[in-house]
Amino acid sequence: MNVGVIIASLGRPDSVGVLLDRLAGQTQRPSQVILSMESPADAPPAKDYPFEVECIFGPRGSCVQRNRGLDRLRPDHGAVVFYDDDFIPSRFAIAGIARFFARHPDVAGAHGLLLADGINGPGIAPEEAGRLVDAADAAGDTEAATILARTHGLYGCNMAYRVSAIAGVRFDENLPLYAWLEDLDFGGRVAGPLVHTDAFRGVHCGEKRGREKSGRRLGYSQVCNPVYLLRKATLPRRIAVRMILRNLLANHARLFRPEPWIDRQGRAAGNWLAIRDVLRGRVDPRRILEL
Repeated sequence: MNVGVIIASLGRPDSVGVLLDRLAGQTQRPSQVILSMESPADAPPAKDYPFEVECIFGPRGSCVQRNRGLDRLRPDHGAVVFYDDDFIPSRFAIAGIARFFARHPDVAGAHGLLLADGINGPGIAPEEAGRLVDAADAAGDTEAATILARTHGLYGCNMAYRVSAIAGVRFDENLPLYAWLEDLDFGGRVAGPLVHTDAFRGVHCGEKRGREKSGRRLGYSQVCNPVYLLRKATLPRRIAVRMILRNLLANHARLFRPEPWIDRQGRAAGNWLAIRDVLRGRVDPRRILEL
């Protein structure tokens, strides 16, 4: 099975370079790698890789960038994996994706096993992430393809889809910029089971650079986007309510002792702006472009 890779990136050419080097060391090489960026300044230095790399440029935003990637994906692929630019995959990852979809022909999409995730902390340095992955890979390919759990949506840092299952499905470009919850919204519009698997794995560094320049924007999205997806019927009510309450509590509980890498004051202010708009009947994720 041919497996394509789509990477949406902004302002992290060094991270993209590390990821491309990791893809070059795969036991099964990806058949196509698409880098979807805003400008050539986002691209790593040119280098020869044992696979096709296509750089495409256009407006920024996770959804619009991933859609450009999907539009450029060749039709001969059986699967496509979306990697965050700060993800470090196992060298068996692409082979594991191909194996998983071959063994589970009914499954539409899956996200892999995370050896570590720096998203909720200060982040994991690429060098440390590489050591974690290399240590796990030292045991060899386990050739696992177990379904660990059924899920409503997939975790966007390393989510793979059967290409035939997502024909005509695109990311919602009404979710701009970082596009909070775009991965769950996309999965909510895909027909067929979505699962968590141990067939492929890696480390999500949780790079903070370029991730949160405005806590107000992210805080607004934390409330507005779940309500928006609830109205679209791509996110169940219980999950939407749980997400909103969890973020409200976290932002306010840590308001006076915030983590150095999080703008809790800005997030809390954005939360309340969104609550006000929702109560007024205005549910539009694009409002963050005005903040």
